[in-house]
Amino acid sequence: MRIVLLGIALLLSACGFQLRGAYNLPYESLYIDLPPASIIGAGLKRQIRAGGNTRLVDEKQEAQAIFLQVTELRERQILSLNTAGQVREIRLRFRYAYRVVDQKGRELVQTTGVELTRDATYDDSAVLAKTQEEALLWTNMETDLIQQLLRRLAAVKPNVPADPY
Repeated sequence: MRIVLLGIALLLSACGFQLRGAYNLPYESLYIDLPPASIIGAGLKRQIRAGGNTRLVDEKQEAQAIFLQVTELRERQILSLNTAGQVREIRLRFRYAYRVVDQKGRELVQTTGVELTRDATYDDSAVLAKTQEEALLWTNMETDLIQQLLRRLAAVKPNVPADPY
């Protein structure tokens, strides 16, 4: 039994498994230029505060980098209909684009987009349940988007423009 457990432990350590951990962003200070009621903005702030070495600031003038939302589009598309012409499947699509600039407005990270999709079945006889499922999928997509944004911000090498003076 001990040999089996030792073998499993050795395999797990050899496969490169590692917990995700905190995101280390390449900025000392960051201003997130999103409305206070923004779910994406609140999630980004919460995740950055929870770990990493980047300090969130309240004023653009204090920030080394400024995160700007370019677009946020949520679409609901019908994928298929049944023989009676009623909706059978839907696709939820979340498109988000952002960029990062410095205090002078120079681009540190060019406009980058993220697109998330989720497919779901639909049934007119269970409208309430399907409405709740759709809301849950949107929440899941928001959480996924926040994680993807943090991974992308942590992985990117900012384009630091040369100062002409």
